Amino acid sequence: MIPYGFQWIDKEEIDAVVGVLRSDRITQGPCIEEFERAVAEYTQALHAVAFSSGTAALHAACAAAGVGTGDEAITSPLSFIASANCAVYMGARPVFADIEPASLTLDWRKAAKKVTPRTKAVIPVDFGGQPCALDEITALARQHGLVVIEDAAHALGAEYKGRLVGSRADMTILSFHPVKHITTGEGGMVLTNDAALHEKLARFRTHGIAREPSKLTRPDEGAWYYEMQELGYNYRITDIQCALGLAQLKKLDLFVKRRREIAGQYALAFSSLPGLRLPQESAGTRSSYHLYVLQLPIDRLKGGRRAFFDALVEWKLGVNVHYIPIHLQPYYQRRFGYRRGDFPLAEGYYDRAITIPLYPKMTDEDVRYVIASVSDVFRQLWT
Repeated sequence: MIPYGFQWIDKEEIDAVVGVLRSDRITQGPCIEEFERAVAEYTQALHAVAFSSGTAALHAACAAAGVGTGDEAITSPLSFIASANCAVYMGARPVFADIEPASLTLDWRKAAKKVTPRTKAVIPVDFGGQPCALDEITALARQHGLVVIEDAAHALGAEYKGRLVGSRADMTILSFHPVKHITTGEGGMVLTNDAALHEKLARFRTHGIAREPSKLTRPDEGAWYYEMQELGYNYRITDIQCALGLAQLKKLDLFVKRRREIAGQYALAFSSLPGLRLPQESAGTRSSYHLYVLQLPIDRLKGGRRAFFDALVEWKLGVNVHYIPIHLQPYYQRRFGYRRGDFPLAEGYYDRAITIPLYPKMTDEDVRYVIASVSDVFRQLWT
């Protein structure tokens, strides 16, 4: 089986992890800050705070932005549920705006129509490695006094207008799940250029606790003293994970280069298949191709998407569908009243979408096999 995504772990990663395991500090040690500095330097952000997951990072970003009960946060319906759940965690309402059909990212024009006096934040999603229209979204946010939380879980290594993703939004979220560009097993990060947000994020990660004497109400109590100054969570990442992340980060450019090579081979091979829509890069951007999603001409394929999906599984391809639009989830329909038909572009995409394998560890033989399998199944089902 060739999965849709897979990690690349070599001796360097194993040795790095073993080194931490043999050290005195396997968590809350120096490797965490080293990893944060390295990612911040790579993305040209001023500050970075690592978390136990990308979901935890999103939650922390909403908290740092001041999102709370009765507020609203505008986001895309086309994402993993964490992009909207982070607002729900804070007692806010996620407000969806439909996608741009070419980039599959949040349509800033539609988002502009959803702004109300209750809107606190905009959470655009860099879908599949394709950066969102961040300049336009930022301009919209500044006009209304909103915080921009860029969900770049798919987009480490991607480029927007000549700069790597990570240093433009008020806060940018990364994920280090094994199918992402680099992995820490599980893990996430928030990047920001704002020192005050950095401080809030770091405190939120550790139960809302402050230890620095300058931040305490009773600084002379003693070296043991700490204060819980606000509600936080245990969202800490470990030194073990960060050692893995540091070793992976050294290979990131090679990983992204290989992803782009495979995407190029797919584009060349599949461009002749009638009615098939391939991923597109918006002007001024370079995707890091976390996902490669085909949009099928389902009205011309016998059995539609389901038959295509099942046939590729029989060919031993670990295909997937990214994603079921969030507003179609039962929880969101029960609690917030969303229903099918609310966001027709995201829904139309979902009805046609299938994710095929793409990850750096794929061999050229793997890539040729995927191309042959997809092409053969397409021709067999074409009517």
